[in-house]
Amino acid sequence: MITGTVKFYNDQKGYGFIRPDDGSKDVFVHATALERAGIRGLAEGQKVTFDTAEDRRTGKVAVNNIQPA
Repeated sequence: MITGTVKFYNDQKGYGFIRPDDGSKDVFVHATALERAGIRGLAEGQKVTFDTAEDRRTGKVAVNNIQPA
């Protein structure tokens, strides 16, 4: 799993971005990933661990499995 910090998350819009600790490109996170993990929301600066997966429709990489760190 990858460790990172929540850069931005908008509860109303249902998406945000996480900055991986290894300095790689920010990763998109959607509300559905939080729902699958049983998480109600994310706060800016919150530490998390996550896996990524490629979206079959768009081909973009997004958070797939997320947990508070």
